[in-house]
Amino acid sequence: MERNIAIQANIAVVGVGYWGKNLVRNFHGLGVLAAVCDSQDISGVMAEYPDVPIVTAFQDILDNPDIHAVVISTPAVTHGRMVKQALLAGKDVLVEKPMCLNSTEAEALTQLANTQKRILMVGHLLWYHPAVLMLKALLEKGILGRLQYIYSNRLNLGKLRREENVLWSFAPHDISVILGLTGEMPESIQAHGSNDLHQQIADTSVTLLTFSSGVSAHIFVSWLHPFKEQKLVVVGDKAMVVFDDTLPWSDKLTIYHHEIAWNGTLPVAHKADGQAVPLKEKEPLREECRHFLTAIHTRTPPRTDAEEGQRVLAILNHCQHSMVSGQPVYMDQHHPQTVQQPEPTYKVHDTACVDSGVVIGSGSQVWHFSHLLSGVEIGKQCSIGQNVVIGPQVTIGDGCKVQNNVSIYEGVTLEAEVFCGPSMVFTNVINPRSAIPRKDQFKPTMVRRGTTIGANATILCGIELGQYCFIGAGAVVTADVAAFALVMGNPARQTGWMSAYGHRLDLPVFGQGEAICPESGQKYQLNGQILTRAC
Repeated sequence: MERNIAIQANIAVVGVGYWGKNLVRNFHGLGVLAAVCDSQDISGVMAEYPDVPIVTAFQDILDNPDIHAVVISTPAVTHGRMVKQALLAGKDVLVEKPMCLNSTEAEALTQLANTQKRILMVGHLLWYHPAVLMLKALLEKGILGRLQYIYSNRLNLGKLRREENVLWSFAPHDISVILGLTGEMPESIQAHGSNDLHQQIADTSVTLLTFSSGVSAHIFVSWLHPFKEQKLVVVGDKAMVVFDDTLPWSDKLTIYHHEIAWNGTLPVAHKADGQAVPLKEKEPLREECRHFLTAIHTRTPPRTDAEEGQRVLAILNHCQHSMVSGQPVYMDQHHPQTVQQPEPTYKVHDTACVDSGVVIGSGSQVWHFSHLLSGVEIGKQCSIGQNVVIGPQVTIGDGCKVQNNVSIYEGVTLEAEVFCGPSMVFTNVINPRSAIPRKDQFKPTMVRRGTTIGANATILCGIELGQYCFIGAGAVVTADVAAFALVMGNPARQTGWMSAYGHRLDLPVFGQGEAICPESGQKYQLNGQILTRAC
C-alpha cells in the first residue's frame, strides 16, 4: 500500500461496477479508501479489501463526517443528482464522465461547488496520461508548429451498453483532449450515428468539429470493431504526432517531422521516419486519483475541473442533437453554451413546456399542457398528446403515439412506432415509499418496436414488452411479454397472438401452427411459445 503522508483524506467510492473496481483498487493503494458504497451485493468484489467498510445507502456516506470526499462511478443518469447531494453535504467530489446529462444542470453544479467551496473534478482520464501531457507540451513549445488537424478514434468490440450510446460512452475523453489542445470551443459540430444493434442506441458515431482558428477535428468511436484501437493523430505545419495507447510504453508516442513544400502551386510531401518520444510509465488512473488528492489538500482547481466538464458536456449535447436531427449545429461564439439553429421542423403547442436539453425530431407534435423534461429525446413523426409528462432522460423512438394523460418517467424507453393508450401508466420503482427516496433504484422498462398498450393499462417496471405485442385495456403487466403476444387482465395473462398489423391470429397460446395476417398477407409461424414472422 502506498501512503502519501502529506495528504490525509478519507475517500468513499460510490458504485463498484465495471470501472468502479479500478477506482477502489487505486484509492486503496494510495491508502485513503475509507468506505465503498453500492446498493448491489459486492461481497465478492470486496473480499480483496477486508479492511474497507461496505455501505449500501449513499445517504450514510453523506452523513458520515469522517468521509471527506466521494468518488462517483454510478450510471451516468444518476451523476447530476448524486453530485449535488454530495456537494450540499460538504464533500469534495470526483465524478466519472459525464458530470451530468445536460448543460443547464452542469452550470448549476459548477455554481454550487463554488458556493460550497468544494472541489468538483470530472474523470477525463486522458489528461492524466503521460503521453497526452507530453503531446500538449510539444504543441506549446512550438515543435509541431501551427495546429491544423486532429483525428481521434476509439474502437473496440467491447462492453455493449443499453443505458447510453457509444458517443456518450467513448467520446467524452476525446472531446476533452481536443478542446484542451485547441484551447477553444468549436464553431460548428456535425455528428452522424449508426444504430446497428438497437434502433435508438448508436453503436458507431463520426463527429466533425470545426474551429474559428481553422483547425478541424474528427472523432470516430465504435464498440462494433473487430479489434481494439485507441489512436490520436495531431497534425501541425512543422510536425505530426501519433499517440497509440494500444502499443507498449516505448512506442506510445511517435513524432514525424514531415514537411509540406510547395513547388509553385503544387504541394509536395517530404516524409521523415518516426521518432519515439520517451515517456515515464505511469498508470493514468493512479495519476488521476493522486491529482484529486492534491486538489483536496491544496484547495486548488483540478486539471479537469467543473468548467472543463461543462465544456465537454456542451459539445456532447450538441453532437447528440446533430445525430438526431441530421443537421449541423452552429455555435454562438459570444455565448458558447448556446447554438444557432434553423427554424424547428416540429410543432409544440404554446401551453406545452419543453425544458433545456430536449431533442425533438422532425415532423413531431407536442400538444396542450404537456411537459418534456431535460434529457428527453423524441424521434421523428411522433405525436405527444395532451397533459403528457415525459422525462427526465427518456428516449422515444420514431413514429410513436402517446395519448392523453400518460406519464413516461426516467427508466422507460420506447422503440419506434409504440402506441401508448390514454391514461396508461408506467412505473419505475418496485417498492415506492413517500418518505424514502429511491431514485437510485429505478428499474428500466423496455418497450420494443410496434407495441400497443391499451387505455388505463399499468406496466410494472423492470420488464420488457416484446415487439408488436398487444396489451389489452386495463391490463396490469407484471412480467416480460413475448413478441406478438396478446395479454389481458389483472394480472395480465397471454390469451393469444397478434400480427404486426394488429389482427388476432388463429393460433393457440402454446403449440405449433401457422397463420396469415388478413390485412398484410404475412405468414406467422408458432413454435412452442415463440411466434416469428416470415420475411
